[in-house]
Formats: sequence, C-alpha cells, structure tokens
Amino acid sequence: MSRTKHLNISHKPQSTAAQFIRYVFVGGGAAFVQWGLLVLLKEAVGLDANIANAVGFIGGLVFNYIISALWVFDNSSARNRAEDFIAFSLIGVVGLGINQGMIWLFDKALADSKLFGGLIPADKYYLVGQVLATGIAFFWNFFARKYLLYNKTEE
Repeated sequence: MSRTKHLNISHKPQSTAAQFIRYVFVGGGAAFVQWGLLVLLKEAVGLDANIANAVGFIGGLVFNYIISALWVFDNSSARNRAEDFIAFSLIGVVGLGINQGMIWLFDKALADSKLFGGLIPADKYYLVGQVLATGIAFFWNFFARKYLLYNKTEE
C-alpha cells in the first residue's frame, strides 16, 4: 500500500528561510491591499497621498497579521492575541513611517523637480515613493517581527 503525503498548509515553518518565502507571499498580498486602497483613495476619491496611504496601511496591516499568524510565524513572545496584534502593529508603524516619508519626499518635495524628465507625470511621483518604501519596509517588517516578536522558543 502506498502512502500519500499530504501538504499541510497550516504548518508554520521554523526555519527563517521558509518563513521568509512565505512572508514574500503574505507581504505581497498585504502590499496589494495597501496599494489598492492608496490608488483608489488618491485617484478616485481625491485624498492626499499620505492620508490615502495611511488608510491603505491599516488594510494591509490587518491582512498581514491574520495571514502571518495563521501561516508564517509561530511562538509569539506576546501573552495573548491582543498583545500580539499590538506588538505586530507597532513594528508595522515603523514601516508606515518609512512609507509615509518616502511618499512625502516624492509627492511633495520632488514632484516639481522633473526628476524623471517627464517620463513619469509629477502627480504620480507618490507611486515611485511607494515602490521604494514597499521594498524597504518589507525587509524591516519581516526581520523585526521574526526576531523581536516571534522569537520565543516553545517551552
């Protein structure tokens, strides 16, 4: 009789490499949520890019927390889910600060600079800041969460 191995997607990997690979997918989903809300609120509703980004951040953060807690990380150093979410969110706020700073820099400080020689319209420079910030914040969020929050060994 042959045995069939079943893929257990709810199993949370212990190795940093495996967690990082899963976090790429989770972070991608969270970025999709955040970017979607950012562009929708900026372009369709007319909100300021930084305000739209803050709303998008909240949506992405909630998505990221739920999927990360279910699929990526295990062994939180927090005592309960509420404390875990607060710590997760505080780490994310640093990422939001990076994100807001980059969007402000490109949307406000560099928008009139003709930095891209007309290749990118000045009113879309905030997206350049968002792209750069997403990359930087991704690494901050993963490693800070991995080593500051989800580093407790099972007792």
